[in-house]
Amino acid sequence: MIFGYCRISTDRQNIERQIRNIQKAYPDAIIKQEVYTGTKTDGRKVFEQLLKIVRSGDTIVFDSVSRMSRNAEIGFQVYQELYDKGVELVSLKEPHINTETYKKALSNNIAMTGTKTDIILKAINEYLMELAKEQIIIAFEQSEKEVSDLHQRTKEGIETARRKGKQIGRKQGAAITTKKSIKAKQEILKYSRDFNGTLTDVDCMRMIGIARNTYYRYKAELKATQIS
Repeated sequence: MIFGYCRISTDRQNIERQIRNIQKAYPDAIIKQEVYTGTKTDGRKVFEQLLKIVRSGDTIVFDSVSRMSRNAEIGFQVYQELYDKGVELVSLKEPHINTETYKKALSNNIAMTGTKTDIILKAINEYLMELAKEQIIIAFEQSEKEVSDLHQRTKEGIETARRKGKQIGRKQGAAITTKKSIKAKQEILKYSRDFNGTLTDVDCMRMIGIARNTYYRYKAELKATQIS
């Protein structure tokens, strides 16, 4: 089976690009998606579940290696475990670290000759294997560095804005208006029994398909609008 794993850090981000990229390359991929922030794999319930159900011969496709892990040490550990399990790993943006590429590097060993030259040939083979591993680790390290650099730039940008007296973030009580929020609020008005519908909050959340915190925030904004 082919699985596509997609992850975003907050529910305000758009996961559709990752899904679209994976389905373009693998139309039959079963998409697994979740919202989770952090560099570790622990706590990512969908990913943990995926790791339990994949079997030898299955394939997991990522839009980028950063979706698998943004921590080099943890990322390579998971990569190695899945590789040893016989699971194919594909990173669309970093194809040079796909397990198929890694497998070729490990299988392209120079044949032994039965002579003293084998000492040198063995060393070359070991070097090629270590080189393949290093390429994978470098990809994870690059991903980790990009995240670190982004956090640093964001921090510096916020500090610069503060010094200039600019408003940081949205003002307290200010509502964010997007196409998604407008549609969700229209559905809340239509289905919630607190407005024009008959559904409970739980049923309404399920029907609309939004997170609990987002639902109650939208609901509070709607009530505030009615009062005003």
